[in-house]
Amino acid sequence: MPIPDSETVLLITRNGMGDAEPALQQKLITTYLKLLDENNILPAAICFYTNGVRLAVEGSPVIDSLKSLEARGVNLILCSTCLNYYNLTDQVQVGIVGGMPDIIEAQRRAGKVISL
Repeated sequence: MPIPDSETVLLITRNGMGDAEPALQQKLITTYLKLLDENNILPAAICFYTNGVRLAVEGSPVIDSLKSLEARGVNLILCSTCLNYYNLTDQVQVGIVGGMPDIIEAQRRAGKVISL
């Protein structure tokens, strides 16, 4: 089984990818995460905050990809403040509910941080 790249952390701050219509943003992030998984491109961690936390809760189109990435060793860190703000804490389907210190620590350890 491939080992996650300890140098790379992804930051997801939107309920999708890019600055486009919501449907296109969701299509792009769905394809992106699926290709990461299928091609064994495994970051050490994916940090979700602001609207990005919506991708890790009930109804998200990317839950299956995220569950697969997590099962393969990718740390998924969800911002507890953001989940609480959007009243989504009880809908989390994947990852760990952490705080800003967890996100900062993941960034600090990374050789490369990619913001989507």
